[in-house]
Amino acid sequence: MSNIDPTARIEDGAVIGADTVIGPYCIVGRDAVIGAGCRLLSHVIVDGHTTIGDGTTVHPFASLGTPPQSIGYKGEPTKLVIGSGCTIRENVTINRGTASGGGITTVGDRGYFMIGSHIAHDCHVGHDVIFANTATLGGHCEIGDFTFIGGVTALQQFTRVGPQVMIGGMSGLRDDVIPYGLVNGIYARLSGLNIVGMRRRKITKDRLAVIRSFFRELFLTEGQFAERLERVRPRASEDPAIAEILAFIDDRKRRRRLCMARNDDVVLD
Repeated sequence: MSNIDPTARIEDGAVIGADTVIGPYCIVGRDAVIGAGCRLLSHVIVDGHTTIGDGTTVHPFASLGTPPQSIGYKGEPTKLVIGSGCTIRENVTINRGTASGGGITTVGDRGYFMIGSHIAHDCHVGHDVIFANTATLGGHCEIGDFTFIGGVTALQQFTRVGPQVMIGGMSGLRDDVIPYGLVNGIYARLSGLNIVGMRRRKITKDRLAVIRSFFRELFLTEGQFAERLERVRPRASEDPAIAEILAFIDDRKRRRRLCMARNDDVVLD
């Protein structure tokens, strides 16, 4: 059975999973589906067609599934889907999608979203991500698995970030980031590889040496980027990470720019 505080307001039609706890003054809309073993601590709003996976904990004053902040939104029944095992801290806001943007915002499993972070409409966020305090996504962003976004960081709408990326705090990101990239700066630049994250994912020293060599050849040698890209293509067979980076670069649906590197601020240790 679920444990629902008497001050909470659960609209008819909402589905509440077994062993879920809904604390004081929470509001759960009629189209919400909340999985088993969740905890809504207090003053949480779950609005619209929102699904929350099993074992997710939501802290006070979070607002999930509220209408998108888009002037083109006309009240269509769009969705928000949040995975299992997430931690959503105070004042986090996650908006549902727009009809023109695919109609759904998605968040993967085991995400950790710190105070005040924001996920806008039609974003697709992977598994095992960490958003530090007030990290902000504009609409339609794509965030890969195991990505860390530093505090007070903002991503422009439609930005793509590959898996296992680390974005430093107080960064402003306008360009796509390759998988395994390390990004920093007010107008963010690629400053190397996320070596810390790669080691945590058990990538060996030998593999790291190969990937570093590829990174240098692609981003830090002479010539136009298009020429360098063609030159390194045969290296896709050397390591799965290299193949993944090249595939990400090729999958540029909107022809957005890539976040690029400069020799004078790249660290590959």
